[in-house]
Amino acid sequence: MAILTLKVGAEALFLLTLSVSKMAPSSFYNGFYVPMLIGIVVSTMVAACAGSFYQDFDLTWGGNRAKIFNSGQLLSLSLDKVSGSGFQSKKEYLFGRIDMQLKLVAGNSAGTVTAYYLSSQGPTHDEIDFEFLGNLTGDPYILHTNIFTQGEGNREQQFYLWFDPTRNFHTYSIIWRPQYIMFLVDNTPIRVFKNAESLGVPFPKNQPMRIYSSLWNADDWATRGGLVKTDWSKAPFTAYYRNFKATEFSSKSSISNSGAEWEANELDAYSRRRLRWVQKYFMIYNYCNDLKRFPQGLPAECRR
Repeated sequence: MAILTLKVGAEALFLLTLSVSKMAPSSFYNGFYVPMLIGIVVSTMVAACAGSFYQDFDLTWGGNRAKIFNSGQLLSLSLDKVSGSGFQSKKEYLFGRIDMQLKLVAGNSAGTVTAYYLSSQGPTHDEIDFEFLGNLTGDPYILHTNIFTQGEGNREQQFYLWFDPTRNFHTYSIIWRPQYIMFLVDNTPIRVFKNAESLGVPFPKNQPMRIYSSLWNADDWATRGGLVKTDWSKAPFTAYYRNFKATEFSSKSSISNSGAEWEANELDAYSRRRLRWVQKYFMIYNYCNDLKRFPQGLPAECRR
């Protein structure tokens, strides 16, 4: 029995099982359909292959603390007492799905921040953030998310992860459509920010954004509000990246190139259950619940 993996676009995954040993050579099914399916599988998989970090990104700061190796398939950022490091995409994107696998700084990462985000430029920039706030050995990372529209953020949600992000690579994804922005971890949705322009809330939809990532020292705030400082005796601190993939969406289309309906319709039933599970058990801060922060009333998007 041969198991073939058919990837459509960058997202939909199907398993095609062919009982080759039971097919008669004289069968029309054997003679036409099976080779055609195999051809589709091979050509589609080639089209979906991830690019090279050499082709897709520029190392922008930190000198040799930022490195690309393994023939362009692996990238690392390092931080020491002198400097951190960072990279950015060569290309800008206006709507799409961005996937990247990261393995975060292991051990005592207190004071460090690994940022992975989309951003435009200028005082009225838009931005979609993943930030991983380091912690003492044995204590969990905090995944900090935020969205800036026209230069204004203050839309933070924070989470613990349900795994150790330093032991293995995990996939962190952003889906950006005119209707909503979705954050996913290993294809599990953790946050959905809906377009609320009808309520007067700006939404990122006009400014193309590049992908950025950096590893830097933020011990004035990152760990327990700055109470725990970076232990430079543990430097250099290093994070790793692989399997970058970008799928662009048309701004006029409600369905992605892959035809994945659950994304066009935000979430299917299973994904809604997963989102509720994450937000019930792993969310540790939500600006929409912070009445002390907004004494004049919660932001409009929180009241819908």
